[in-house]
Amino acid sequence: MGPGPADVHPRVLAALARPTIGHLDPAFVAMMDELKTLLRGAFRTDNALTMPVSAPGSAGMEICFVNLVEPGDTVVVCINGVFGTRMKENVERAGATAVVVEGTWGRAVDPEQVERTLAAHPEARLLAFVHAETSTGACSDAQALAEIARRHDCLTICDAVTSLGGSPLEVDAWGLDAVYSGSQKCLSCTPGLAPVTFSERALDKVRARTTKVNSWFLDLNLIMGYWSGEQKRSYHHTAPVNALYALHESLVMLAEEGIERAWARHAHHHQALRAGLEALGLELIVPEAERLPQLNAVAVPAGIDEAEVRARLLARYNLELGAGLGSLAGKVWRIGLMGHSSRPENILLCLGALGTELGALGHQTDTGAALAAARAVLGTD
Repeated sequence: MGPGPADVHPRVLAALARPTIGHLDPAFVAMMDELKTLLRGAFRTDNALTMPVSAPGSAGMEICFVNLVEPGDTVVVCINGVFGTRMKENVERAGATAVVVEGTWGRAVDPEQVERTLAAHPEARLLAFVHAETSTGACSDAQALAEIARRHDCLTICDAVTSLGGSPLEVDAWGLDAVYSGSQKCLSCTPGLAPVTFSERALDKVRARTTKVNSWFLDLNLIMGYWSGEQKRSYHHTAPVNALYALHESLVMLAEEGIERAWARHAHHHQALRAGLEALGLELIVPEAERLPQLNAVAVPAGIDEAEVRARLLARYNLELGAGLGSLAGKVWRIGLMGHSSRPENILLCLGALGTELGALGHQTDTGAALAAARAVLGTD
């Protein structure tokens, strides 16, 4: 129950064990087409170039930046946590100038601040932001940010690593241009793949580049021949066949559940966890309207060694929580309710274990009240 990877569903684990076939085998190519269709449903897009990158979510981030950013460009980057800082690093490594919208850790990106920054930098042609900031549990208004970007003739790069499959994400309806995610969070799959989607506006910019993409492996002009070949797929790399089986199965399961039901499940389970945490006297650091249901950043009570609590939970309950990152290190626990991990029994295990161990360390708790509060929200789940 940390910030990822989440529990992998048994159906996905079984898919990993299927016989490995060639990555240009007709049966595998047919599965690739199905996978792309399923991914479009998860992203809520009709984008033709929607595919998984054969690498972790960080490569999903990099494929967006190395293809859309050229030396000399100006990119406005919103930073309200760890992963915004990584966006800035990508911009600078591409030889471009990063103009930073500095936000508060634990809060959503401020749209008015973005509006002012873009107005002050008319040369900017890209806006980059994190939709679901995994380091803090804050969710920014991607729709509002995309609307602002369009008014200023900017494309958008959006980090949806933690939101895909767990929170409302409407790529087409919100007008997002380049969006990347990861397989290991709300999709209940193994780590190692990065679903991405690119609008036609974004691909027009890629095609119009005057410089080579500064990565052979992540050059969309080359990858498109493998993932988007209409007649015959061109060889680009040896795709991770079994990992793609797993992602395909996880997306089949998401389609069976229904994307909106998946969003509702994560929100409902967050409310149950929240009720129990509050009954334990614990506080979530993100304001309610800006919280991610699948990543809950909980303030560590005064006098409690957060690392000792996490070690106890892992040793005694086989329960993993995440530590704080950056300026939140030592100050928060990050409790994940992602994909297959977002289940009632996990919520009750977490609350019971946390209440027991905090009590043992001298923090006054009422574990029974916490479990009762969570059960009241869960109802018949």
